[in-house]
Amino acid sequence: MSATARLALTEWRLLRREPIVLFFGLAFPMLLLVVMGIASDGADRDLGGLRLVEAYVPILIAFNLAMFGISVLPSALVGHRERGVLRRLATTPVGPRRLLTAQLSVTSAIAVAAVIAVLVVARAAFGVGPPADAAGFVLAFALTAAAMLAIGLVIASLVPTSRTASAVGTLTWFPLMFFAGLWIPREAMSDALLAVSDVTPLGAGVGALQDAMGGAFPDPLRLAVLAAYAAVAAVAATRLFRWE
Repeated sequence: MSATARLALTEWRLLRREPIVLFFGLAFPMLLLVVMGIASDGADRDLGGLRLVEAYVPILIAFNLAMFGISVLPSALVGHRERGVLRRLATTPVGPRRLLTAQLSVTSAIAVAAVIAVLVVARAAFGVGPPADAAGFVLAFALTAAAMLAIGLVIASLVPTSRTASAVGTLTWFPLMFFAGLWIPREAMSDALLAVSDVTPLGAGVGALQDAMGGAFPDPLRLAVLAAYAAVAAVAATRLFRWE
């Protein structure tokens, strides 16, 4: 097994020791899916003809990406920096960058597993069809994930402690999820609120995922917004990240 694979396995074992994190990142979106499925009562004109559960599937995918990207990832990396793990790795052939790669790999793998689980349960339990434009869905998911992970790395670059990283991640999560439609589905937003949502990373992400679920290729403007967030945040994290 390569050094990176061993580090990834270790990161997964450490994450398993945080049951609250796994609950909110994996189980809680499933609970919301069940609630929305039970509450669904046919097509709703206020939701663009969608059932409530159909409107919430892309929102719950964004929920998962936001939880792991801007909460779990920064806390884990800053915790390693606090304990001197990154500094010690810098003196070995392994190097701290492999730990970063391992952490990103674990986070991405969990996110992919979670989205598959949401789609499978939504289909099996509530008859929600799979993404009609599979290629567009994968592209929208990848760009949304990239944006969330890059923003999470920026948070990890700026905060001094893992406790602070958790707090900043939570404070960032709430407004992003608001514009993603967690409390007011995007289909029910006013034109002004929807315009703001479209220029936020999760608002654009949910819009792009919804496009693909409905059979249309995601709006290029939404994809451009996601790519811009991912690129700018990645450059910022590269310049600001501290190993010590």
